[in-house]
Amino acid sequence: MNLKTVLILLGLALATIFALVCVLLTRERSPRSCQQLAPEQEDMEDGQSLVFADLTAEEMSQVVRYLQGHLGVPLVEASRAKPGDNCIASVDLQVPPKAEVLRFLDAGGARPPREALAVLYFGKQPEPNISELVVGPLPVPAYHRDVTVQRYGGKVPYHRRPTLAVEYKQIGGFLKSQAFPSAPAFMRQVMEYDGSNLAVVAAAPRGFQSGDRVSWFVLFQNVSGFFVHPVGLEVLVDHSSLDTSQWAVSRVFYNGQYYRDMAELESAYVQGRVNVEKVRRAAWDGDFSSMKPRAPPAALFPLQFEPQGRRYSVRNNHVLFQGWSFAFGLSVSTGLRLFDIRHKGERVAYELSVQEALSVYGSNCPAGMSTRYMDGSFGLGRYTSPLVPGVDCPSWATYVDTQSLSDSLRPSKRKASLCIFEHNLGSPLRRHYSNLQSLYYGGLVNSALVIRSIATVGNYDYVWDFIFYQNGALEGKVQATGYPSSSFLHGDGLRYGNRLWEHTLGTIHTHFVNYKVDLDVGGVKNSLVAHDMAFEMTRAPWSPEQQIERPRLTKKVLDTEDQAAFRLHSKMPRYIYFAANSKNKWGHQRGYRIQITSFAGDHVPEASSMERAISWARYQLAVTQRKEEEPTSTSIYNQNDPWTPTVAFADFINNESITNEDLVAWITAGFLHIPHSEDIPNTVTVGNSVGFLLRPYNYYDLDPSIYSHDGVFFTSEQDLTACETNPLACLPKTASCLPNFPPFTFDGFRNM
Repeated sequence: MNLKTVLILLGLALATIFALVCVLLTRERSPRSCQQLAPEQEDMEDGQSLVFADLTAEEMSQVVRYLQGHLGVPLVEASRAKPGDNCIASVDLQVPPKAEVLRFLDAGGARPPREALAVLYFGKQPEPNISELVVGPLPVPAYHRDVTVQRYGGKVPYHRRPTLAVEYKQIGGFLKSQAFPSAPAFMRQVMEYDGSNLAVVAAAPRGFQSGDRVSWFVLFQNVSGFFVHPVGLEVLVDHSSLDTSQWAVSRVFYNGQYYRDMAELESAYVQGRVNVEKVRRAAWDGDFSSMKPRAPPAALFPLQFEPQGRRYSVRNNHVLFQGWSFAFGLSVSTGLRLFDIRHKGERVAYELSVQEALSVYGSNCPAGMSTRYMDGSFGLGRYTSPLVPGVDCPSWATYVDTQSLSDSLRPSKRKASLCIFEHNLGSPLRRHYSNLQSLYYGGLVNSALVIRSIATVGNYDYVWDFIFYQNGALEGKVQATGYPSSSFLHGDGLRYGNRLWEHTLGTIHTHFVNYKVDLDVGGVKNSLVAHDMAFEMTRAPWSPEQQIERPRLTKKVLDTEDQAAFRLHSKMPRYIYFAANSKNKWGHQRGYRIQITSFAGDHVPEASSMERAISWARYQLAVTQRKEEEPTSTSIYNQNDPWTPTVAFADFINNESITNEDLVAWITAGFLHIPHSEDIPNTVTVGNSVGFLLRPYNYYDLDPSIYSHDGVFFTSEQDLTACETNPLACLPKTASCLPNFPPFTFDGFRNM
């Protein structure tokens, strides 16, 4: 073997050894899988929170079977019901009275009977009506009672019923089989109608007076994001009769002109008297309205993970996190709601719940100018959408399936419709860097727990959050996204919004959201106290010839409901809080402060014939005595008869005493949306977020977050690289693990 061959073999051997060493070293440094440590707080709750739990699928089915067998009238499947049939519109949990629940939770009393609330449409009656029946006890029902008169003072007229999905389907059939054939040339040549290329959206409320059920239907190109593809045609349908054969077109609007019906539009078109503005047919993906990314994938966005597992626990409908505990549920009409919210073991709120989401539109087209959507009527819980891991919520979140029964005799499962996760907000909850006298740093990462649902009601998506902070503060927040509603751009349309595309007017509208906040601060009985600041003039004691304008604290107890009803544009004290009948170590009344984030303007003029139906929106804050007969600020029946509202919130405020009483705060937050070109393809959440904070105010003797394990403190004299001194120095070790991200799943397109 010559020298050259020996050298080559030696070189190959050295290269092999080097490669093996690199592999071994790499293996030694490769991160391990993250360890799952048990949460510090063990959930010792013995099922008490189930008193607030949503109905199970089996319970809903039992209620349906009971109603089918005990009402003495036939019940038609709601998805196939005609307006003149009897059917079950929805079944939901009947939350027990608060006094019974508190006896059970706090005093060892009996568990309240578990009951359901069923909403039924009785169309096949001499006097058609809507009835609300409480059915119980679950899981095996044995009784029912009609609570309609007790709740509303009388029977609810049938015309107020929220519109079922099947009624929209029937109206679509009417348009397709009767209305559109009356204008064959116009529909074929102008609309290029082929039986499936047009989508329809309904405006609401439906008319101008009680008893009306006359709706404007706007036509759009049936493509992805159709809400911004108007074609200029709107049809007013009178569907008030329980006999669908009696339905009729009352008016037609096309490109700025009104016609008696489709036949008159056809006649005018054939005679050349219609100003035709033909819309270019969009591709199936919507073209400009498509949400398909316009850029290829690149570097992945940043991710968070839990290196030592979840620091919260979810058991049934009960959550524990960093001193917080609460029960959660999802109402068919109002969506996400929380009960029995406690911090450090003490209840601070009995109920936090969404009440209503209102949008008031403007336009020079008939549907747009008459739209006042009250989304609770459509169902903020009914239209809770499945959540996409990694976008709607973090991949590592806990996803919760929920059950609902509406427009059907069978419950349906909504997969991953709630999520719960801890979130590092990337900023300090508190911190201080000292370079005077002593040198030190102290801080606390702002890591909070979020519970979220997202409701997609038509064009809009509402992201509903309740957020729990380590300092005892709690936030309720809603972010609006989805597609803006639009009208066909014509005439003076730019008085009512901005042009978004060739024929698309993004119509001006408002968003108002109402919350119910039943605080129990240091007990059920509270008072409402306002603190603020005023300047006072005083002489400088050390220099009497000089004046000083100094701020001083102002204090006022608000004794009555009238004093505690703050109109939208009125000046509200900057510190307003529920005060307990106990004091902290420093002699101050313990309290929880209400802080509202809102940019709301006027809802509608109070002279409007429908204003009382949305009178909760008059007030940025109203505090009333809590009453079982005033469970909600509005009603699902107000949408279709706002002129004679079933519930008028303004009637809750009648100057009753709110001193040392069980109180409820009704909070309204909102903003104005003038759609603009950046709302294409759809609206972003940034800047479209409002809500409120509940913050401890002298409730504790000091900030409770000082006891958080996440705190960091070190001085100039300490070894900052020692884990015992500085937990941040441990991150390379404690966080050098591979997160176990679950495989991506999404069931949102099943069982539609």
